[in-house]
Amino acid sequence: MAMAVSARAVTLAAPSSGAVSAEPVGTKTRGVLSSSAAAAAASPSRVSFLRAPASATPASPASSSLSMSSSSICGTSLTSRRYCKLQNGKKSGVVTAELGDSLEEFLAVATPDKNLARLMVCMGEALRTISFKVRTASCNATACVNLFGDEQLAVDMLANKVLFEALRFSHVCKYACSEEDPVLLDMEGPAEGGFSVAFDPLDGSSIVDTNFTVGTIFGVWPGDKLTGVTGADQAAAAMGIYGPRTTYVLTLKDFPGTHEFLLQDDGKWIHVKETTEIKEGKLFSPGNLRATFDNPNYEKLVNYWVGEKYTLRYTGGMVPDVNQIIVKEKGVFSNVTSQSAKAKLRLLFEVAPLGMLVEKAGGYSSNGFNSVSDIVIENIDDRTQVCYGSRGEVQRFEEYLYGTSRLANEPATANA
Repeated sequence: MAMAVSARAVTLAAPSSGAVSAEPVGTKTRGVLSSSAAAAAASPSRVSFLRAPASATPASPASSSLSMSSSSICGTSLTSRRYCKLQNGKKSGVVTAELGDSLEEFLAVATPDKNLARLMVCMGEALRTISFKVRTASCNATACVNLFGDEQLAVDMLANKVLFEALRFSHVCKYACSEEDPVLLDMEGPAEGGFSVAFDPLDGSSIVDTNFTVGTIFGVWPGDKLTGVTGADQAAAAMGIYGPRTTYVLTLKDFPGTHEFLLQDDGKWIHVKETTEIKEGKLFSPGNLRATFDNPNYEKLVNYWVGEKYTLRYTGGMVPDVNQIIVKEKGVFSNVTSQSAKAKLRLLFEVAPLGMLVEKAGGYSSNGFNSVSDIVIENIDDRTQVCYGSRGEVQRFEEYLYGTSRLANEPATANA
């Protein structure tokens, strides 16, 4: 019989001075940066990454089934879930992944791979730093810039540098590759037991000056290869979203769901949402609409959405437009090609990582024929069209564009 889980008390409070801090503040709380690290990350002159302390052991009352408990963060009722972990088909005890946990506490439960947990923590620190740099960027008619060391850099290049530094510091990354400079760079980590990471450092950097939401996307592959692999081979995928709130949305291959972490004033990431189902709902984000000029099937699909009175929610940034499907747990995002409007989205840096996030959240993806997670990444610069959303929306996408869908005769499965 399941036992109730005590909700973790979470307090969101401004610093004692009464003013809301614009920079991360150091804390001695378990799993959070020391004051020196937080100050370094917030400083415009340098960035420092420190090893996260050993993960704490989460509370684990005896239970072999899901149990629920509510807590409240930002006025939202949160439900904590408990999972019984299996080893060789046998129950090995109860592990918990509670809403309200820190990132480090969550990872201690979600993966036994300490190298993967370390990499995800280091990337979380990078996202926190990028968020601060984006918020404090000075923008003019041509670029948004900020300081990194002694250099004045555009924010997308600054994000690029921060991410490479984080991966190199992690000591568990073998190769890293950025959309800004699509060449494999050796991060000097191990190939055996290590990882290779591909990332888009600042998706939507051209709309930073308008203060729209932008973000970072990355995928984590085991070993030392970023080509000859598929999205399904990823060990983890994530995105950082820099908007009115800063969130870190991640998923791990061997743990259910897609999980959202909210950045607190003290620099700590708190687990605030888990998504395991994408339902049907009339919310659409149609990208690359210029393709409707010479792709009549895409034009028909867009007209269907409009005729059925779908709500248009399109920002021009791929990260917020895909993130809303996970947060709202409904909707569809599309970016379709045509003869005159060629594919721009890169499979390695954007499409495959976001595909894993959506599918682990209970949604589906397609390039028109197959899940984007099943496409072999032959070259670093491979590009594709894409659709993300609920099962019904992805099936409709394939049928409108190509007259048939692989999902029509497939039984529904739980992607998460």
